[in-house]
Amino acid sequence: MKVTDHLRNRERTLFTIELLPPLKGENINSIYQSIEPLIGFSPSYINVTYHQEEVVYKSRPNGLLEKQVIRKRPGTVSIAAAIRFKYGIDVVPHMICGGFSPQETEDGLIDLNFLGIDNVLALRGDAPKNEKAFVNPNGGHVHAADLVRQISRLNKGLYMEEDLQQPSPTNFCVGVAGYPEKHSESPNIETDLQHLKEKVDAGADYIVTQLFFDNSKFFKFVEQCRAIGITVPIIPGMKPISVKKHLTILPSIFSIDFPMTLVKEVEKCKDNAQVREVGIEWAIEQSKELIKYGVPALHFYTMGKPDNVCKIAKAIF
Repeated sequence: MKVTDHLRNRERTLFTIELLPPLKGENINSIYQSIEPLIGFSPSYINVTYHQEEVVYKSRPNGLLEKQVIRKRPGTVSIAAAIRFKYGIDVVPHMICGGFSPQETEDGLIDLNFLGIDNVLALRGDAPKNEKAFVNPNGGHVHAADLVRQISRLNKGLYMEEDLQQPSPTNFCVGVAGYPEKHSESPNIETDLQHLKEKVDAGADYIVTQLFFDNSKFFKFVEQCRAIGITVPIIPGMKPISVKKHLTILPSIFSIDFPMTLVKEVEKCKDNAQVREVGIEWAIEQSKELIKYGVPALHFYTMGKPDNVCKIAKAIF
């Protein structure tokens, strides 16, 4: 079932989660172990992230450095398929621009279509760790809106090879990312909103937001989206704070602000166990307010650690 069907047919605020593929060398049981504690809360669908290749330099015996391209967390498509067939839960594999040519993107979408997966989250992806700005050396898309356009064309049966005989259209539901406090690379929120509208106009069916800790930022974001003609569902993305260093790490990575009330509560904690409890309680209250506001779903970034999300879900679902 498509994400939009879940949202349309819902009788309550939906519970959804996002998972990281395991590190290379680990087995899929780590994924199952992160899902099973949350099954009782009936997640409507599960997102599986995609991670771009990284360039690393390893020392050789002759003293020179050897450039190697590695993918630390492979397996997005197969993990998504495994979850769907093991649990019967709909999945949303992420698809990124970085590292793919348009032909490779089309082939990846065909694989998903053959597997019966009809949801994707279309993202530009982060810049490689060794690059100051996003680049796509394979001649692929450099903006998420271009990726959405390619998926939309495929949904109309328009493949890159124009001479195909009776090509079958795909039927993907396409999600995109939104940033209540703007993307870190955008000069201002107005520009960021116009980029988001471009993705929606290109064919995106819904928006899921970056994490945030101040609901007023989300409420304002929704109002701004509606004011410029964005009418698709907007789903808040959430991640409970769990360690003190999140106060400095998360703002630098995601360009977000922490409410001063939360900062003071975290600073009073003697250890990370107390921080974790503060994060859970904050997320519970945040979730209750969002549900009262009428959000269609709450999307939790679990990062493969379900225990705090379990406590939150138990309190609100």
